[in-house]
Amino acid sequence: MQMWIALGIFVLTYVLLLTLTKIRSYVALCSAAVFVIIGILPLSAVLAEIDWNVLMMIAGTMGTVALFIDSKMPNLLADILMDHVPNVKWAVIALSLFSGIVSAFVDNVATVLMVAPVALAISQKIKISPVPVIIAISVSSNLQGAATLVGDTTSILLGGYANMNFMDFFFFQGKMGMFWVVQIGAIAATAMLLFLLRGMNQPVEAMEHTKVTDYFPSVLMVGTVVLLILASFIPEKPAVTNGVICVALFLIGLVRCMAQKRSVAPLGHYMKEIDWQTLMLLAGLFVVIAGIREAGVIDAISQLFVKMGSGNIFVIYTLIVWVSVLLSAFIDNIPYVATMLPVVANISALLGVEPYLLFFGLLCGATLGGNLTPIGASANITGIGILRKEGYEVKNSDFLKIGVPFTLTAVITGYLLVWFLWS
Repeated sequence: MQMWIALGIFVLTYVLLLTLTKIRSYVALCSAAVFVIIGILPLSAVLAEIDWNVLMMIAGTMGTVALFIDSKMPNLLADILMDHVPNVKWAVIALSLFSGIVSAFVDNVATVLMVAPVALAISQKIKISPVPVIIAISVSSNLQGAATLVGDTTSILLGGYANMNFMDFFFFQGKMGMFWVVQIGAIAATAMLLFLLRGMNQPVEAMEHTKVTDYFPSVLMVGTVVLLILASFIPEKPAVTNGVICVALFLIGLVRCMAQKRSVAPLGHYMKEIDWQTLMLLAGLFVVIAGIREAGVIDAISQLFVKMGSGNIFVIYTLIVWVSVLLSAFIDNIPYVATMLPVVANISALLGVEPYLLFFGLLCGATLGGNLTPIGASANITGIGILRKEGYEVKNSDFLKIGVPFTLTAVITGYLLVWFLWS
């Protein structure tokens, strides 16, 4: 009986998360409270169930990214990139690749916000519609979120759950990690993008370079990556090590900014740049997932997947990848991945196999699948919002012309590579 009550609360939570998007964090926190109040999860277990390392990594990275954006360094890098392309087609490809590289280390939405102004300036200068340009940047940013530990919230969730460090995304157990899977998928998707943009051959002139206002945030960004790499070699380190690194470097940048301006105003500004709603959403979901695990729901869902796949690992892997693609095209992949990680781990235990094949398949499908529709990823929603602000209404057909072939090319490539490497 308890399992069905927990499942009912969980389903209702998901329905409310989908319908009440502006208050998702409060929905998750209220649902977590219900699990505690009705006694499924003891109050004493709540703090232990929240992954503080994940929350600290997200908060610290968001803060440092905000400093990095305000320094104008991303804009300068994009300007330099534009000096070396012959026409619009290659300008779009260069911008999409650049946004992808940045997005492997910086939040996807932040990346779109960085690169979009350059794309708009180019489009205005040569009098073309910026719609395909911004869409290409958005889908490329979302694609690369799965490449590194800090590339996207879904990657941070996987790293925290599977106890994977920064270097594990590059090489894991002597094999290529998700970084290389994503890069090969990006190459294939870029080839598809070249084909889709084959008619955009207007020439591009060199642009005036943006002036960087402060180089220190770039040092902080590089420092974050370097320290996360170094921390990956420390045996038996505290569970919150990565989170402490990300938060500490952001605080260094924040204190320096306040000292330079001799004001506490930057404190309020950069605290607002951290997405507290996402952090509260995740904190609530950690507790909700612990509740459904205690009630036996995770076991039941796992057994359903095993039954649907008839115990065949390839069929189950295929189901996880493509169900994730389909669902992530319409729902936020953060709560989906947070829910599915323990399910995937349980499926692996039932089958008696290591979970990494299914973990990577989940990440591949859930992250890349968001590019299938305009509402499937925050980066896409942001890009469309920028275009709307500039007076361009993006039709679903405009997005699907690029999003569908780009996504299917990247997902199929990743799906095959992950199976080949980890089966």
